[in-house]
Amino acid sequence: MKSIDPSTGKMIKEYRDYTLKECDDIINKTHEAYESWSQTPFSRRSVLMKRTAEILRNEKTELATLMSREMGKVIAEAEAEIEKSAWVCDFYAENAERFLSDEYIESDAGKSFVSFEPLGVILAVMPWNFPFWQVFRFAAPALMAGNGGLLKHASNVPGCALAIEDVFRRAGFPEHLFRTLLIGGNDVAHVIANEKVKAATLTGSEHAGSMVASNAGKHLKKTVMELGGSDPFVVLKDAAMEKCAQTAVTARMINSGQSCIAAKRFIVENAVYDEFVERVVKIMSGLKGGDPLSRSSRFGPLARIDLVEEIDRQVRESIRLGAKVETGGKRMKVSGFYYQPTVLTRITPCMPVFSEETFGPVLPVLKVHSEEEAVEMANKSPFGLGGSLWTRNIEKGIRLARRIEAGAVFVNGMTKSDPRLPFGGVKRSGYGRELSHYGIKEFVNIKTIWVA
Repeated sequence: MKSIDPSTGKMIKEYRDYTLKECDDIINKTHEAYESWSQTPFSRRSVLMKRTAEILRNEKTELATLMSREMGKVIAEAEAEIEKSAWVCDFYAENAERFLSDEYIESDAGKSFVSFEPLGVILAVMPWNFPFWQVFRFAAPALMAGNGGLLKHASNVPGCALAIEDVFRRAGFPEHLFRTLLIGGNDVAHVIANEKVKAATLTGSEHAGSMVASNAGKHLKKTVMELGGSDPFVVLKDAAMEKCAQTAVTARMINSGQSCIAAKRFIVENAVYDEFVERVVKIMSGLKGGDPLSRSSRFGPLARIDLVEEIDRQVRESIRLGAKVETGGKRMKVSGFYYQPTVLTRITPCMPVFSEETFGPVLPVLKVHSEEEAVEMANKSPFGLGGSLWTRNIEKGIRLARRIEAGAVFVNGMTKSDPRLPFGGVKRSGYGRELSHYGIKEFVNIKTIWVA
């Protein structure tokens, strides 16, 4: 495994892959740690999770710098990600016991209740784009529920993966309760097949999700999938345009456009189409990119060279089909994996920038002639992760939000994840939920206890 700085294209460090024998040994040790951890009271679990949050905040600068160097996130966003990771640790430290308390139900028994008990060792297959947040939003509820955790992180962020393991160890968790497996994707099936691994969760591509889900299905093991997204950003004619346009650029450019819940398809009513385009072009064309460790950089490089090549293909193919470049549209002539912030108009649903998931700083704008057509275009996608809808009429916004096929719709706001709210998708964006009380109950045994 190679850690490569995407701002320069130069290798930072090379890591040796673990052998399957080493993986099996780690799994055995994690299972042993789980057996005692599952009997540890919530009060003790909470203390250690709080300590984890404290370490993250105290070492925010160092951990954020590691993240920026390995996958190119600008330092301000990297620091915010560390803070958010600490937040989810605090959230479950404070709420896990309440979320998992016995639920008493009246029945024909003298007493009947539901008990929420840990499953065992859970495998997490995680992506590179939010290398700390994605892991902690799994690990915090999973460990607080009494489970053990195995992390198979993306191959381009091994330094982040090992740093997370080290944070949990230094916080005082049992040494092997949360372990990183430095393995390639082809070895995941071997881990899932291990009888001591009880379930798996994945955040990533449709292809990776289908592979993990099918392997888990062979062994009758539960999975949670958070997959791709092509989130609609719907602008109705009565939207508050200044705030809407600024949020549109922020929603598209977060993590240089490399986010599952970044706004990706901008669907605008014709009455305000020209004004919206003018505003976003002005903002996008003024964004400054550069060294992700520089405080003045508004966006950084894409994480890998193949991602630059893919977004460039999608743009060029869309132009061939009739899209117009309003700004950007090309690779930046600098070292590293940079792409110009791009706005495309004259978009049709058949173009790759509308029909495919785009992972990069490209903002395509589609004109519609009514709110009915806007909803139709919003749902014209195989994905259903999130969405954003803009209107001054709140009741109308709620009514239309109910009709958009997605796991979350934000009215007059940017789609985001929050520990207090459930997160996940429908259609090809996956299934199951993370965060909130729904997320912590994904990997527990919901057990009925009936007493005569």
